[in-house]
Amino acid sequence: MAALYEGYTLCGLAPAQNQSNSGVLGVEAERDSDHVVVTDSTRSVTLYKVSDQKPLSSWTVKQGQTLTCSAVYNPQTKEYVAVSDGKVIRIWKQEHLLLDQAFKATVSADVWRVHCVAGGEPVVLFKRGAVRLLDALLSAPQQPIEEVLAQEESISHVTPVSDASVFEQLSVFVLSDFLCIWNTNFQTLQAGKEIAGKIYGQLWSFWNKLFIPHGKTLSVIPYECPKSSLASALGKMRQVKTEGELEQICSTTAPVEEVQREVDLLLSRTDIQDLQPSLGQLASTLVSRTLQDPAFYTPSSLAQLVHTRCLCHSVCPDLVLLALERKDYFLCQLCLQFFPDIPEAITCACLKAFISMSDVDAENGSLEPDGVSFMETLIARERGPDGLLNGFSPTSAAEYRSDGLGGGGTRAQQDEEMTSPPPEQICPVGLHKAVLLNEVLQTAYSDSFLLPHLKDLSSQQVVLFLQYLQFLYLKYSQDAFPQTHGLRSPSLSQILDWVCVLLDAHFTVLVMTPEAKGLLVNLHSFVKSQVRLVSELGKIEGSLQELNKMTAKKDVGQYSIEIIELF
Repeated sequence: MAALYEGYTLCGLAPAQNQSNSGVLGVEAERDSDHVVVTDSTRSVTLYKVSDQKPLSSWTVKQGQTLTCSAVYNPQTKEYVAVSDGKVIRIWKQEHLLLDQAFKATVSADVWRVHCVAGGEPVVLFKRGAVRLLDALLSAPQQPIEEVLAQEESISHVTPVSDASVFEQLSVFVLSDFLCIWNTNFQTLQAGKEIAGKIYGQLWSFWNKLFIPHGKTLSVIPYECPKSSLASALGKMRQVKTEGELEQICSTTAPVEEVQREVDLLLSRTDIQDLQPSLGQLASTLVSRTLQDPAFYTPSSLAQLVHTRCLCHSVCPDLVLLALERKDYFLCQLCLQFFPDIPEAITCACLKAFISMSDVDAENGSLEPDGVSFMETLIARERGPDGLLNGFSPTSAAEYRSDGLGGGGTRAQQDEEMTSPPPEQICPVGLHKAVLLNEVLQTAYSDSFLLPHLKDLSSQQVVLFLQYLQFLYLKYSQDAFPQTHGLRSPSLSQILDWVCVLLDAHFTVLVMTPEAKGLLVNLHSFVKSQVRLVSELGKIEGSLQELNKMTAKKDVGQYSIEIIELF
């Protein structure tokens, strides 16, 4: 059976004034399953990272110009292609800041659409039916374009041969504010979902995700469309034995031991991926029974089901909160690792639970070994020589104070601070607690959705979390810090992103909290060191570019001496 899962908002919309369209000209696939290009119906193209609901880049044409064709991504050249004002083809790369800096070519006839299917070369379709490969068209932009269609004919919609493979047997229909997946072979309804707000009718589908403009939002709705068969269309899957197994496992009277034994047998099957919808139903049933019966809980079975990667938060939305309620931190860790769609509210619930629990509670259970190994290595590592591996050394705080920003102390005291070795950093939380906090740091989120929930943290919780982030940052900044490839650990950018979002949510409270003063001074020095690092890297980049230009311009003989000055 097909299935529609819980969706989430990719971005807001500004529908046209007449409300007849959504304001979205098109949504196109980009480099992988987590990136799409959204073109609005007027002037802008935006690149989004889907899992984070974050815009990565945006480009806009000048006032008075209009985009008339949705932008597509050419994976062969890593370039974007769009059409403005009907006849102007624009090509640019992600590093271009302005579309006016991009390549432009004016063609001799109006373009209907640019297609880039299955990684192939872009194809330009003209309004009167003619087709050209993009490279062939750009070699002579003013070449004559023939009219294929009769005068009374026009193009209304084009579906590339590959979106057909997706909907070969299962079609998506919109009925008022209800989204349906319909099996066209057997004329049966496979799945349905109510969508809030007006649906404008145009949908896009990539990598088992539907992109749907409705109301004032563009939503992403994950879905499944298993291969169609008469048995599945009638709701009678071929595995009759599986149905019997699930009924036995989901029995309201089966004891924990029997449920565990049956789950073990079910998950030992070789066709486990074919049972994905059934596994989601099984997990939801076990969670529901646990919520109704406090004496019933199957942590091992739930952990095994999460490990299959057949579940997500949308399929079993109560699982993470149940794990928190039962203090099953191992299951929490698995969900944070394997669920790609955890809402920001649940992420913050996990953070609040982890930061406020005692170290004793945290140490009671076992956790995934990779995260534990990383923290054991990090905590046990002796402090190496002062370095600037990430643009910061522990002496940077003293330098920051000596600049007059920190204030206080005589010049001799400041010199002593700068030259004296900094104290060894001590992790402010226990080992297992740190492992769980690291999982939160690696969870995808959107700033705008995360900030309101972060405000629920108390000032003491925020200070402790910031102290832990400071500890991680200082450890990462040491030359002696080992490269931990293969171990599950947060990246430096994730650490700094969380520092920023926490300060955004609680800065006023922290300024008024006495014990946070020194912490804020240190965090400010981190930011200052990162700015300095980026500035120096920019200088190096510029120097290398100039060097590259110099070496490419002239041929050097067999023997020569050159002096190159870098500024």
